[in-house]
Parts: sequence; C-alpha cells; structure tokens
Amino acid sequence: MRGLVSCVSVISALSLAGCSSSDGGGGDGTDAGDETSSVDDSARADGFVDDSAKSDTTPGGDTGTRGDSSGSDGAKDTTPSDTPSDTASDTPFDTPSDTTTTPTGLHVESNHLVDGGKTVRLLGVNHSGAEYSCVGDYGILEGPTGAALIDALVSWKVNTLRLPLNEQCWLGINGIDTKYAGDAYKTAIKSYVADLRARGIYVILDLHWAAPGTHQPNEQLPMADLDHAPEFWKSVATTFKGDPGVIFDLFNEPFLDGGNIASGDPWTCLQKGCTVKSYKGSKATYEAYKSAGMQDLVDAVRSTGAKNVIMVAGLAYTNDLSGWLAHKPTDPENQLTASFHLYNFNSCKDATCWATHDAIAKAVPLVTGEIGEDDCTHGFVDGYMKYADSAGLSYLGWTWNTWDCKTGPALISNYDGTPTAFGQGIRDHLRSL
Repeated sequence: MRGLVSCVSVISALSLAGCSSSDGGGGDGTDAGDETSSVDDSARADGFVDDSAKSDTTPGGDTGTRGDSSGSDGAKDTTPSDTPSDTASDTPFDTPSDTTTTPTGLHVESNHLVDGGKTVRLLGVNHSGAEYSCVGDYGILEGPTGAALIDALVSWKVNTLRLPLNEQCWLGINGIDTKYAGDAYKTAIKSYVADLRARGIYVILDLHWAAPGTHQPNEQLPMADLDHAPEFWKSVATTFKGDPGVIFDLFNEPFLDGGNIASGDPWTCLQKGCTVKSYKGSKATYEAYKSAGMQDLVDAVRSTGAKNVIMVAGLAYTNDLSGWLAHKPTDPENQLTASFHLYNFNSCKDATCWATHDAIAKAVPLVTGEIGEDDCTHGFVDGYMKYADSAGLSYLGWTWNTWDCKTGPALISNYDGTPTAFGQGIRDHLRSL
C-alpha cells in the first residue's frame, strides 16, 4: 500500500518490526504519513517481533499521498557497497522441483491459476514489515513467530500470504546492518516461507522498496531501479524456483507519469524502462535514475530457469490497468498474471471501472494484491469481494499487522487473529467461501 502508515514498537536483533509503512494503493497520486517507534532490546532469533514486546503504538495519519514511507530515514554514515555481500546465500529453497515439461504445482492455464488440476484463486492477506524493518535497523519481520501466526491465518481460511521485501536488504548492500541484511535477511525470509508452505499457504514475494545507486530503499519510488532490481530478482528466483507455490510480484506499485519521467510514454517506460527524473521523496532526494522495465525483471527471473508465476503491475499505484495488455512483457513460460490494487480512495473504485478489466481477465489471471479502505468499516471491500467472486478474481487484504484500522488499514488488532472492524469483513467473507 502506498499511503497509510502506522508505527509500532519493536524488538531488535533479528526480531524486527517497527515503524510500519502501510501500503494502501491510490491511483490518485496521494501519499501516506510517517511513523516512529521505540526499540526493545529483547530479540527473537527467528526474525519476528513478538507482539507482547511492543510497548505502544502511535499510528500515523493519512496525509493524502500514496507512497509508502517508514518511520526510519535509512540514511547512515557507512561506506556504501554496490556488490551483494559475499556471505549472502542463494541456496535454492528446499522444496523438490518437478523435472517434467508439463507444468506442475501452481501455474497459469489460459486466464486461470491451476494447481493439481483444480482452478485456484489466491485469497488471503498481506503481511508488512520485511520491506522496512531491516533498513530501519530494528529487525526483519513483524509479528509473532511460526505456528502462532500461521494458526491465526488458517483460522481465517487464508490460502495466500503476500510478503513485501526490500531489494537491498536481500542483496546485503549499501551499508545496511548485516544483522538485518544479506544472509540474516534471506534466512528469515526463507524460514517464514517454508513455514507457510508447509501449511499449504501460497506465498507472493513482492519487491516493495527499491532504490538506485548508493541510496538505501526506505520509501516507495516511481519504479524499480535498473541498478539492483534485476539482480534482486535473479537471486530471489534462484532461491525459490524449486517451489511453484511461490509467486513473484515484480514491483509493488509503480507510479510513473508524464511528470516524473524524462520523456516518452509512461506505459512504455513501465514495460521497457526509462530515465526517471530527479525525485524528492519523503526521506531523500534522488538524482535521475534509469528504471528497470517489467521486461527486464521478467527476463531476470527467467534467466535462472525459474518457471514460477509472475505478477506484473500497472500504473497509478497499479490501480490503472488501461495499458496493461498493450504493454504486457514477453514471457517464454506464459506464466504472467496482472496485478491490481484497490482502495476506497482510488480512482478506479466502482464496478463500472472494474468492468474495464474484463479483457485482461479473459487473457490472464487477475490478482488484486491489495484491497482495503480507510474508514474502519468493510462495506467497500465487501462489494469488491462479491464482484471478484463472480468474476473469478483473486484478492488479498492489506494488512496482517496490528496497526490502526484507518491508517493501516490493519486487518487485526492482535496476532491471534482478532479482527479490526475493517478486518472482520474480510475474515467473515473468506470463511464463508
């Protein structure tokens, strides 16, 4: 989500959490507030923050803009490195891979996702934290560890969890503390994914925060950078290519437009890359940089031999899919899906607009990777979920974090699965299916 932000207290030393940037998507160009958090010195070795260790929560207000921002500024007086750390391992995820030519496991057939011969819709939640905690020097993941968290997800009938990631924390570059980057980060993510997959939950890995050159990724930029994003996806794909139940969401919410690219058409820029103008974010000012195109990122994934399903976003924080089909990347595996995000403050927020996606949904699976509303109710998402059910679309609520139901928007008030007023609608609907 791009704009709503919440702040939580956290634990240090591989137990992370903290100023949580929420990710609500808005194609209207609005952005979210900041947050700060206190840090507890007690740590968990698994990379999660125990909810019981949080001392207070100070939610940030929605300032009306739509770019993610965390409570830490990420700027450090360390010598930046442009090379992934030598110790960061890309050991493939420990799930047997099938060597037959016929797709097995989760895969795309026509405009459906299929697994074991059955049509699948991805229905679940996002879990924020791994995109910002590491660069804020207070951890890696947010929430309780292992079974307790997953038991609550299962009780909601979640079949998919979307996990936002930080490009440079995974690569272990640009001076991010090695307690939270490189091998430590990869180990925590791989362990969490393994726990989820062991319970039959699909996992979407989302490149949420990225940054060019020696900048650390501590907020959302208009598009992924060519400097590091392809290497990120080569590494992630190498790690998880053995498990088709892991989906790759190439970049969270692009917001390229005529005002922030040097020249040309934003849709062509999204597809092929371009020069993004000097950009003043909430945390730093970025010199002009070369963006990665979605084609670059698809190519990076496929260069590893990975056949996993890929999600490709649109523009306006992926609330605009008007040019998606005309600028669809080429995928030799034909395993692409369209990524859509929807909040009640977006431009494309009614059935008339949603119906304009029919041509896309007839060509590829459409996955609504984030849904939410900022009013602590669930009437808006109730309407969309019913629409999506009738159209056979996938959807995931933002977010499985104990923030505020307005400024998150948070689905839960406790990691045992106790829903907020907003989250209750999504929980009850998933249970009813």
